[in-house]
Amino acid sequence: MSNKVMELFEKSGAVLHGHFILTSGLHSDTYMQCAKLFEHGDIAQELCAMAADKLKKYKADVVVSPAVGAIIFGYELGKQLGIPNMFAEREKDGNFALRRGFELEKGSRVVIAENVVTTGGSVKEVIDLVNSLGCEVVAVAEVVDRSGGKVDFGVPNESLLQIDVKTYKPEECPMCKAGTAAVKPGSKGLK
Repeated sequence: MSNKVMELFEKSGAVLHGHFILTSGLHSDTYMQCAKLFEHGDIAQELCAMAADKLKKYKADVVVSPAVGAIIFGYELGKQLGIPNMFAEREKDGNFALRRGFELEKGSRVVIAENVVTTGGSVKEVIDLVNSLGCEVVAVAEVVDRSGGKVDFGVPNESLLQIDVKTYKPEECPMCKAGTAAVKPGSKGLK
């Protein structure tokens, strides 16, 4: 399956090479731009059908995604699973919250859907939010696990593609030392 997923990334132009600042603050020479994947409805449907097959066994009631990047993945995943989906947004204080009238019913079984995981920081924050609302996170799903399977959420983690892409702390980044400008293609920090 991971070969098929990588093929879809390549076909859609979603594998970028350069000097990037990741959501985690780490730097990398490779960026997996899921927005380019989800630009194509047929690809989104195919990927989410694959993910749904892996997730059915968890019998979730709802999908929750961190905004902005994972909204489309969460939407299509919920559609494929036949359950509602919603997304958490960062408030002015930087914490995730459910807004726009989204509410989780106490005791709901939740799948957290994320596009790309490197350190898992955003996912962990959404897990904390869901738990604080009296719900149970039964699994995490992502299109790409950049940690190579190292990230641990304390619940089952289902990824469509596991890769181990080299990342650097900014002060140790060879691209920074070489003087190349870093770009931040992700959505964290949007106002």
